[in-house]
Amino acid sequence: MADDCGCTADETLVVKSPGYRRALWTVVALNIGYGVVELAGGFLSNSQALKADALDFIGDGSITFIAILAIGWALVWRARAALLQGLFLLGMAVWIVIETVIRIFNQATVEPGMMGAFALGALIVNVVAVLPLLQYRKGDANMRAVWLFSRNDAIGNVAVLIAAGLVAVTATPWPDLIVALMIAGIFLHSAWGIMTQARSDLRQAARQGFAVKEGPETEKP
Repeated sequence: MADDCGCTADETLVVKSPGYRRALWTVVALNIGYGVVELAGGFLSNSQALKADALDFIGDGSITFIAILAIGWALVWRARAALLQGLFLLGMAVWIVIETVIRIFNQATVEPGMMGAFALGALIVNVVAVLPLLQYRKGDANMRAVWLFSRNDAIGNVAVLIAAGLVAVTATPWPDLIVALMIAGIFLHSAWGIMTQARSDLRQAARQGFAVKEGPETEKP
């Protein structure tokens, strides 16, 4: 059965559960914290892929914070929050592509050892953050957005590690630049998925008679 938030009873229990909230707060703390560290590592190692991965971390934590705020909102407002998440991810992808293209024409030496060390740290941090989210990877657009951001982090971490090894072997920055573009591609794919489901949730909310013009409303106890 659906309640006044526009979701099923089981889904309502999930988004309200203390376990789900704890999982989200874990993601916020770990991703924003290590994202700042990894971004510094990207500048120190001159790695574009590491910077892209760090931006993913920071974006993940910021968007997850929005997801925490959205818990308890009506479906239409949760979907709008997810739509903003998708647009944010799209913006990050565009920024990475532009910066990487600039770097292609102004190449600089990348320090593979430092790059690999920061990428390995990122992978460890991300695994710790992702594990609590596994049971919440299906649900409305807002829940799916959180899962996809965290999954992207893990994929990006592995890709940056591989790029660091290839930079060391080839002694060129090309693997770093290629992986940065790959991460941007992952962002684009996930942004499309998040926005598609958000639009679907908005249509569902409209069918159920939600007043879209009203402000965020909390669910009835």
